[in-house]
Amino acid sequence: MVKLKLKKKVWQIGIPLLLTTIVGIILGTNFYNDYKYKQTYEYKLISHGYTKEETEKLLNYFQDEEKRNQLLEKEKNSTILELIKEKYYIHSNLESYLAYKEKNKKKSNNEIIAVINTHQEENAYEETKESDTEKGILININKFYKVNEDYEPQEITNINLQYAYANNKLANVANEAFVTMWNAAKEQDLQLIVNTSYRSYKSQETMYENTKAANGSRTADNMVARPGHSDHQTGLSIDVYEKNYQTMATFKDSPAYTWLKENAYKYGFIERYPEGKEYITGFTYEPWHWRYVGEEAAKTIHEENITFDEYYAYYVENQA
Repeated sequence: MVKLKLKKKVWQIGIPLLLTTIVGIILGTNFYNDYKYKQTYEYKLISHGYTKEETEKLLNYFQDEEKRNQLLEKEKNSTILELIKEKYYIHSNLESYLAYKEKNKKKSNNEIIAVINTHQEENAYEETKESDTEKGILININKFYKVNEDYEPQEITNINLQYAYANNKLANVANEAFVTMWNAAKEQDLQLIVNTSYRSYKSQETMYENTKAANGSRTADNMVARPGHSDHQTGLSIDVYEKNYQTMATFKDSPAYTWLKENAYKYGFIERYPEGKEYITGFTYEPWHWRYVGEEAAKTIHEENITFDEYYAYYVENQA
C-alpha cells in the first residue's frame, strides 16, 4: 500500500516536471530560433522597411556578404530595386547611380546606368585614366581614357590603294577584316573607300588645334578628340565613304551606310559614334566612323544596340 502511494506521488510530481521541461525546451528553441532569425539579412532588411518580396529580390541579387552589408548601411531606397533590374548594372557604381539619380530625376534608369558606367558625369579630359593597352582590339580610348604620344599599335600596315586613299594605315587584323568586308559590300555593288584611318598623337594634335582655331574649344571638343584621346590612334578605326557618297553630309543617306549598319558586325566592325548616343560617347554623330573590335564583341554590341563605351564598361572593365 505504501509502495503504491509512493508511485502515485512520483507520478504526480514527474508529469508536471516533464511538462515543464518540454515547455522549457520548446520556449528555449523558439527563443533561439527567433534570436537566430534576427541575425539574418532577411530580418534586417525587413526592419529597414523592405517588404518580404522586395527582400527576396535583393537577397537573390546580392548574394555576396559585403554587398548585403552595404545595403544595410542605407535607409530603404526603392531606386535600388529599380536599378538592379537594369542589364548593365554594376554594383561598385551604386552610390554614383543614386547620387546622379537624385540630381537628374527625369532621366531613365537606363540612361543613368549608361552615363555612370561610361564616366560621362565626370570632367572630360580632366578626370582621366590610362588606357589599358593590354586589351588588344578592345582597347578603349576616349575623353576619359588616354594613351601617351609614344603609343602606336603593333603590326600596323599600309592599306592597299584599292581600298583606301593614299597614306592610310591599319593594324593588320583590322585591315584583313576590312578587306573581307569590302569584298562583301562589293558583291552588293557598293564600293567602300577609307578616307582616314590611323592617326598618330602628333597628327591628332594638329587636327585638334586647327579645329579649335577655326571653331573654338567647345565645338572642337564635340567634333574632334584631343591628342592622346582619339579612337584613331588605336589603329583599329576607319572613316569610310562610298564611291558615290564621299562627304560627311551625304554618307549617312547612302546605301553603303545602310548596309554597314546591318552587316559590319559580321566582320568585327561597329559604328563608334552612333546617332542618339552622343550623351554616352561624348562626340557628335559620325556615320562614317567604324571601329574594329572583333566579331564576338561586334555581335554583342549589334544585338544589344549599345555603344562600344557601354560594352567596354560592362563586359571588359567590369569583368577584370
